Amino acid sequence: MAADSGQPVFYYDLGSPECYLVAETVMTGLPVAPEWEPVLGRSLGAAIGDPVDRALIERRAVELELQAVRWPRTWPPDTREAMLVATFAKRAGRAVAFSLAAFRQAFAAGRDLGDRDTVLLAGAASEMHPAAILKGIATRSVRDALDAAVQRARAARIHSLPAIQVGDLVFEGERCVESAAALLGAAV
Repeated sequence: MAADSGQPVFYYDLGSPECYLVAETVMTGLPVAPEWEPVLGRSLGAAIGDPVDRALIERRAVELELQAVRWPRTWPPDTREAMLVATFAKRAGRAVAFSLAAFRQAFAAGRDLGDRDTVLLAGAASEMHPAAILKGIATRSVRDALDAAVQRARAARIHSLPAIQVGDLVFEGERCVESAAALLGAAV
């Protein structure tokens, strides 16, 4: 596990607008690139979806100079299939590209991540073929990998998303990048 090697781990669910905000900043906000670990927030007991302070998310997106947030009509989304694709993408070395594309489809384009076409569009944007995606997410190994990621998050005592793990320490919430960066910067 990367957290044991000193590399931070970024735990996220594609249906979380807070995770979207962190995803857009984590690669530049930390002094070392984190491992991206997709997990189903609801499997951790993390509140994903509602209630969401939409005005706060929209303000933070403006502060971060992101595109204006467009909320999907279907809310909260059912992200299980999208999270399986994120897990498949991670195994193919495309976790960052796919996850950013999926987050942007959801929160910049206002598309439903529970819609297979939205997920396949994000996959195509990250250079993954739709047939490969569908075949990959149908495998037991991808389902098991997603379940194992949830177990690792539980073992790390993660209760809410987004979260960044650095060694044995866990920082949760939308401001977790700043906390992890301070710790990692002090260790350099």
